Amino acid sequence: MDTSEQCTATAGHQCKHNRSSAGGCANCAVRLVSVCGALELSELEELERISQVTAFAPKTMLFDQGALANNVFNITEGVVRLYKSLPDGRRQIMGFALPGDFLGLALMDRYGVTAEAITPVKVCRFQRSAFVHYIDDKPHLLRRLHEFAGHELSLAQDQMLLLGRKTAEEKVAAFLVNLQARYARIGPMSVTIALPMGRQDIADYLGLTIETVSRTLTKLAREKTVLIVPDGVRLLSSERLDHLTAA
Repeated sequence: MDTSEQCTATAGHQCKHNRSSAGGCANCAVRLVSVCGALELSELEELERISQVTAFAPKTMLFDQGALANNVFNITEGVVRLYKSLPDGRRQIMGFALPGDFLGLALMDRYGVTAEAITPVKVCRFQRSAFVHYIDDKPHLLRRLHEFAGHELSLAQDQMLLLGRKTAEEKVAAFLVNLQARYARIGPMSVTIALPMGRQDIADYLGLTIETVSRTLTKLAREKTVLIVPDGVRLLSSERLDHLTAA
């Protein structure tokens, strides 16, 4: 097994939790917003038999760019950074995966990005060959996966626009508004946005320097658009942020 895909909760050994104590897939808190939301209860039982609950500590890789894509992952807890390593040693963060996101099911035989836990992360992990076999006779699940793929493509297109055509202030505002909307898919809408990723992560994602991100957040706070709080920000003026995002 690739060491980047080991369960850190048991000092590097695979972590096999008793699903019955957690209620199993049927009671998963993110099932309805993940690909599993397309499945009936009987199909969930079948899915459970080929899945393995695995935990990753912060700064641990779920998988590494270029490694063989042997597994796919459904995130159930925590936040993951997805990034590409560039030839000159720099990195480009491609996005942040949240609970309900599905990783690793691409057409390539090797992972195109590195996935690294930012917070403590739990996933349902599936051997890729077993998962592909599982979906062969489930067109409704395949449609769901296609919907997710289409959504990811849309996000990638938005990211290209974000990197190429917007000012630093517009980029930071769009990042905060989009993150608020993503959190709202898995919980109640809140004006307080957790930012488990650091300023450098945000800078690498937005194509900015860490100094520019810090200055921009300070400016938005000075204008009473946001309030910087421990581990996040509070959105004080949605109207102002929406105006910046739409620019």
